[in-house]
Amino acid sequence: MEKYYLFILLAFISEVIGTVSGFGSSILFVPIASLFFDFKSVLGITAIFHVFSNLSKIALFRKGINKDIAIKLGIPAIIFVIIGAFITTFLPTKQIELVMSFMLIFLSIYLIINYNKPIKQTDTNLYLGGLTSGFIAGIAGTGGAIRGITLAAFQLSKDVFIATSALIDLGVDTSRAIVYTSNGYFKKEYLFFIPFLIGISILGSYIGKLILKRTSENIFRNIVLGVIILTAIFQIFKYLKQ
Repeated sequence: MEKYYLFILLAFISEVIGTVSGFGSSILFVPIASLFFDFKSVLGITAIFHVFSNLSKIALFRKGINKDIAIKLGIPAIIFVIIGAFITTFLPTKQIELVMSFMLIFLSIYLIINYNKPIKQTDTNLYLGGLTSGFIAGIAGTGGAIRGITLAAFQLSKDVFIATSALIDLGVDTSRAIVYTSNGYFKKEYLFFIPFLIGISILGSYIGKLILKRTSENIFRNIVLGVIILTAIFQIFKYLKQ
């Protein structure tokens, strides 16, 4: 039982950081949860947790929602997260995570260096970002980094970034939560986590919002890219260790 207390504490920290970074806690929550549970249980718990997490962020940052971006990025993400979730038993997910980690590092460094050269906010870029983030979320449990890269490239304000990302993520996580639960990924023995996950999502998102009030747009953007790089490096070391 003590390990579950540690898990809840780390989940809370990941929620605060996920809110401050703008694209949700799964990029940190998945590696943390993998220390305590098997891979399929991690997918199930992450999806359930993120439904509550996204609802909290939408409530706190709802004025910043960009409906046009949410639709063009979100619909492909929802379609492909369902596809990815259904084929989790057939794809070499660890190898895919490794390749994506290297790609995220290079993309983040590129965006940091080319700060004054934002990627054009085209429908094609939004569709590709949604497709890729949804598919990776379905097979690996976290697609927030891909979506974060896409939104960071457009240099959105932090409120628009967080609210729009949370709305997209709500559709993605609800879809995969249904698939994972129907496949038995979220076991009955984990039901007692739900009240804790709800409390963590609300409190963590609120504290994250308080921190963001004291954070400039430039610092926010660097936090987003910095967290992506650090998490990608962590995933690479984890893969090499295994």
